[in-house]
Amino acid sequence: MITLTPTAASKLQDVLHSKGLSEATHGLRVFVQGGGCGGMQYGMTFEGNPREVDEVYETFGIKVFVDPTSMFYVNGAQIDFVDNLMGGGFHIENPNAVSSCGCGSSFRTAQTHSGEEPASCGHN
Repeated sequence: MITLTPTAASKLQDVLHSKGLSEATHGLRVFVQGGGCGGMQYGMTFEGNPREVDEVYETFGIKVFVDPTSMFYVNGAQIDFVDNLMGGGFHIENPNAVSSCGCGSSFRTAQTHSGEEPASCGHN
């Protein structure tokens, strides 16, 4: 399961509305893809409907869609929105990440979905 903090949900609602979308018609797709300095990187986008294989959650009125492969890497994660002197943005607290890079969107886990050891991140 992936959860949102109240701050993240509020910011996502603001973004949805600024794009002319609503919580009733769209949800947040959270996904993981290869790349970044840690080997894996997070992605988020709005979509109208979940896919047949997605896990779907709703937190603070925001639907969250996650495909099974991405869920392997982000199960138990929490998405927050942080606004500080260094800038604002969404932050993912992922209990499956053994390290993350300074970029904030790249991470690695102890094991890949295929069971292989991932490459180490050069920015730890």
